[in-house]
Amino acid sequence: MGKLVLTSFVTLDGVHQAPGGPQEDTRDGFEQGGWSVPYGDDDFGRFINGVFDRAGAFLLGRRTYEIFASYWPKVTDPADPVASKLNRLPKYVASNTFDRPGWEGTTVIGGDLAKEVTAIVERTEGELQVHGSGALAQSLLALGLVDTVHLLTFPVVLGAGRRLFAEGALPTAFRHTAGSVTSTGVSIQSYDAAGRPEYGSYELPENA
Repeated sequence: MGKLVLTSFVTLDGVHQAPGGPQEDTRDGFEQGGWSVPYGDDDFGRFINGVFDRAGAFLLGRRTYEIFASYWPKVTDPADPVASKLNRLPKYVASNTFDRPGWEGTTVIGGDLAKEVTAIVERTEGELQVHGSGALAQSLLALGLVDTVHLLTFPVVLGAGRRLFAEGALPTAFRHTAGSVTSTGVSIQSYDAAGRPEYGSYELPENA
């Protein structure tokens, strides 16, 4: 049985909208798309390649799927560690309105997200990976289905945009499993879900 792994790019103020390009996601009048691009370096590339090395299948939201499908099938170098996995491995798109995917190896899933995703994880060798796909990622986190989060925090504040961990997110504790910082200052941290948060107090005992 595999596990569900989310890789997400966020700013210091938690924005995850449109990291890869100006026109990637302009909802709500967002005009700062492409904010992650200046920070790409060899450290970043090595980490991403390592993530894709562990992929067994991909689960994507419709928006991210369409962005990927317009680009990666054109990258035909079999030595490319990202393209080779994305083009060869099974891809699942979570959508109730999308019914004609053009990328080979794609299955559209709808209906009961928890039931569908749990079944996919159980039959996947390796990781079922979610990349970007903000709305889908939030739904999976709310359902408690995410096993591991790779959170890449970029040293930039935008002051606007959709946040990954928005108001109303499911309270969740995580266990830190790995971390590094790239040469351009991107903090790469990996966490495993660890149930609900625990709480305490710094108040002094009354009789102290």
